[in-house]
Amino acid sequence: MNPDIDIKDLMSAVDVPADWVGIREVYEAHTPRMIRDGVPVANGRFASHGLMVEVLTDGQFGYYGTPDLTLEGVSRASKKAFVQASHAAQHAVCSFTSQARPRNVGRYQSPFAREKDSISAGQLNKILLDAYAYLKVSDKIISARALAQTIETNFRFISSNGSDITQDFLMVEFDLSATAVEGTNQQTRTFGGMRGNCLQVGMEYFDQLEIMAQAQKIGEQALELLSADETPTGEMDLVIASDQMMLQIHESVGHALEVDRILGDERNYAGWSFVKLEDFGRLKYGSKLMNITFDPTVSSEFASYGYDDGGLEATREYIIKDGVLVRGLGGMESQIRSGVPGVANFRASSWNRAPIDRMANLNLEPGDSSFDEIIGNVEKGIYMESNRSWSIDDY
Repeated sequence: MNPDIDIKDLMSAVDVPADWVGIREVYEAHTPRMIRDGVPVANGRFASHGLMVEVLTDGQFGYYGTPDLTLEGVSRASKKAFVQASHAAQHAVCSFTSQARPRNVGRYQSPFAREKDSISAGQLNKILLDAYAYLKVSDKIISARALAQTIETNFRFISSNGSDITQDFLMVEFDLSATAVEGTNQQTRTFGGMRGNCLQVGMEYFDQLEIMAQAQKIGEQALELLSADETPTGEMDLVIASDQMMLQIHESVGHALEVDRILGDERNYAGWSFVKLEDFGRLKYGSKLMNITFDPTVSSEFASYGYDDGGLEATREYIIKDGVLVRGLGGMESQIRSGVPGVANFRASSWNRAPIDRMANLNLEPGDSSFDEIIGNVEKGIYMESNRSWSIDDY
């Protein structure tokens, strides 16, 4: 962010008769590096910087994003947001107060041991080239890819009721992929599935010995898949590895429990949900061993944070307790609309987007059994690891 710009000073440019005003400034920079089939195909840096002005009037919120971080730019944005809120008030289905934007003051910083600049572009490309070489365990590997990306995000949120929140994120994404072919048979193996390795860490993540060992393993597994039997058909136990369980929770629990989706806000875009408002506190989602928490306070996860974009402090909450659905994935607006207890997950994808209910750090809490004990109790079953598709389907 530009140190010469203080959005507290920009707040003075808001000259509309609003009941509440918030300004959210976001600077985000992506730095991707990728080696595909031995060739560097992505080396760049892409940055975006702007702010979202949000106003509350007549019980409705209005938004307007702008990259113009001047007094004039904020003044124009506030007027546009005010008009939007005024129009929405004519068709309101729910009326809000500043209760939907609780006052909070705080700071969050991603944990890391090594700064982003501690590894040069050349050094990181060399690591990726070496990983590519380890992926190519055979001439049957016809395509291989190694990708590393850093994402730096600086966030500040202030409001007329006293919120002042700063959050600085450093995220690392790392992918490995190998595709093997024999005749008409083609198989792809990845490192934990698409985007299976996304964390808030520093350059300490790029431990070369671990990366090379994983790359060789992925190449070898791609070859093994060429001669592997088809998955047997029948009724049996299924044991799911953590990388596959992550995707299972995302689809079967996460999206289904986003309260704005349950309320129908996304039905024409992403779909609806089988969950109904009256299911909370009653619906048996799984066995008594099933406990799922929402917890952005877990350190180093991709969706770890201190506060959501409405200013609500993030806390650990049970979503499913002893197999029963007890809480929804809804921020303050959805909680007010639905009457269902929620969480701090009112989040935007950028400065130019309004926040919506978005899942973050959903965890299936561990039980008492070890991995060996779980496998030992299975008479007939399958162990699954690393879905090769980006979602759960029949691909």
